[in-house]
Parts: sequence; structure tokens; C-alpha cells
Amino acid sequence: MKKNLKLIQNNLVELLENKKILITGGAGFIGGTLIRRLLKKSEAKIYNLDKLTYCSDLQSINQLLKNSKNKNNRYSFYKIDLFNQKELLEIICNIKPDIIMHLAAESHVDRSIDNADLFLKSNVIGTYNLLEAVKKYYSSLKNEKKNKFIFHHISTDEVFGTLGDSGKFNEETNYNPRSPYSATKASSDHLVRSWYHTFNLPIIITNCSNNFGPWQFPEKLIPLVIRKAILKEKIPIYGDGLNIRDWLFVEDHIDALLLVIIFGNAGETYCVGGGEEKTNIDIVKKICKYLDLKLNPTNSYLTQIDYVADRPGHDYRYSIDSSLIKKNLGWIPEHNFDTALFKTIDWYINNQNWCEKKIKDSGYQLERIGN
Repeated sequence: MKKNLKLIQNNLVELLENKKILITGGAGFIGGTLIRRLLKKSEAKIYNLDKLTYCSDLQSINQLLKNSKNKNNRYSFYKIDLFNQKELLEIICNIKPDIIMHLAAESHVDRSIDNADLFLKSNVIGTYNLLEAVKKYYSSLKNEKKNKFIFHHISTDEVFGTLGDSGKFNEETNYNPRSPYSATKASSDHLVRSWYHTFNLPIIITNCSNNFGPWQFPEKLIPLVIRKAILKEKIPIYGDGLNIRDWLFVEDHIDALLLVIIFGNAGETYCVGGGEEKTNIDIVKKICKYLDLKLNPTNSYLTQIDYVADRPGHDYRYSIDSSLIKKNLGWIPEHNFDTALFKTIDWYINNQNWCEKKIKDSGYQLERIGN
């Protein structure tokens, strides 16, 4: 089965021949990475639906299109809020997609604590509206196009709650969300799964661990630490910093998503984890030490670490057992964690202007660190 990974890395043109792929949330971090891969490595037609929130960014896609003008006829962008079911249905019926990949979601835990209403509207009602539109579209399809259609819902390991010092999440783990964000993502998972059982909509769900890489909005742990360190600001760490996350380089995640839409089975769920468990404080120290070597500051960036009061309901540990997707689809994370992290840090060092512009345009003050 491992040959499948090489196939999606080297033969996307054949595997996705004549496919129309609709991606919600394509201006987000993971969605943007996915679209760039599809534009570079396939000939599929890509339709990006995004409402363009504070953390959205089209620059990476637009740069690629500018430098490769022959790709422009394969890419379309629609600014739309999934809250608008009527417009959503019209767009889907006009596009007539073969594959839908649903990544659009509010995703920052701290913001869900501050304002859960936005997360309910986007993650729950938005997913419901999308499912209803897709159900109507799917019912209109005939023969082979209907048989090959797939709706892929991309979710998170946070729906499973928290772990102690041992154990791992897998496809059979009970749901136990502990924040407004994870509760709304759990709700969306349940909605998607129920549309499969009740309406026979061919769906696949993936639950991934913490992603990192270039072009991530600097409110998440890794880019936020990099930015605060460089700006000589305090680097606030929740609690004792010993909360553990399973880290996944975004390009490895994209491999998994592509394997799923090409070789996955309708009705299945796949857990995708990087297998790299790190405490928050270990991540922060690793970043600071690399920046010390890279930028040679007068004082070590480690001196900027500042322990602050923990956030409410802070999950202790996440860890994913990816055995199913490895065994059945041939996926494996190929990037070494340290190498991918240092590559990511270098990108943020070289793109500080992008970070500052994104933060300024968002209107948010980025103060808290925790994943």
C-alpha cells in the first residue's frame, strides 16, 4: 500500500484527470497549502470557497498563479459565507464538482472561549448548510459521476478531548470535546456522519493533529513564538508549559488528504497524526535556541519566556494512532520534525512583513500562546 503515497506525490495528473475539486476554506493555512499542491502537481480544476476572515490569506495562491499563468484557467475563487445556503447551492450546482473538501472552520481555541457564537455559526450551521446544499446537488447526479462523488470533511483530534500520560486517539475513540471550538467541530463531525447514514451521502472524515508550516496565521503556537521572540516581547506560556501535542507538518497532512480522496472508502474515518509528541515548553525552547543560532541576539531568546495563568479547560495531551491510514492507504509522515520546524522558522524570519501586515489587517492583539 505504501506505493499509494508515491502515486499521489508523483502521479496526481493521472489520478485526478478531469476532476473538479471544490475546497471550502481554501484561503486558510491548510486549505491554501492543499490548493497550491493541486495547482502545482495536478491538472484538476480547483474552486476555492472562502468568506475571508481575519486569518484568511490568498497571497500564497496568487503568487503561484502570477508566476505560472497557465494555471489561472484551472482556479476560481468565490467569496462566500457558508451561512448563505441559497448562494452556496447555486455555486455548487453551477460548478458541478466531483470532489468537495470541507476545511472552512473557525479554529482558534482562545477565540472560541472569548466568542463561542461565531464558532457555532461557522462550524455547525455552516457545515449544516453545506451538507444540505451538497445533498440536493448529489441527488441530481447521474450514473458514474454520482458513483464517484465524495465529500471529505477535514476535522481535528481535539474532538476526542484529552489524554493522560498514556494512550492514543484512534477511529474508535469516544468524543469528549472540552472547549467551544472542539465542541463545534465535534458537532460538525456528527452532522457529516449522520448525512452518510440517513441520506447516503458518500462522506469521509479525517481527524488530524496540530499542523505547522509556512503561511500559518501567527496566532498559533509556533509562528506566534517566532514572532514574539524576534520582536523582543515576552513569550507567555500557559501554566507549566507541559501540555503535550502531536505535531504534523502541513505537507505531510496534504499527502494524507489526497490519499483519502483518491483511495479512501465512503463512510470511513481516518486519524492523521505526525507521531511527534512535544510539550509546549519544549517547542518554545527549541524555537528560541534555533533563533539564537540563526540571529545571534545579545541575550538569548530563552530569557523572554514568561509563564502565565493557564487557560480554562486546557487539554493536557493529544496523541494520534495513525495505524489505519498507514495500513489501508499507505500514508506515512515523511518530514523529520526538527528539519520541518527549522524550515518553518526560516520562512517566518524571511517573511516578517507578511506577518505584521496580517496582524495589522486582522485588528487583533495576539497575546496568548497555547495549542
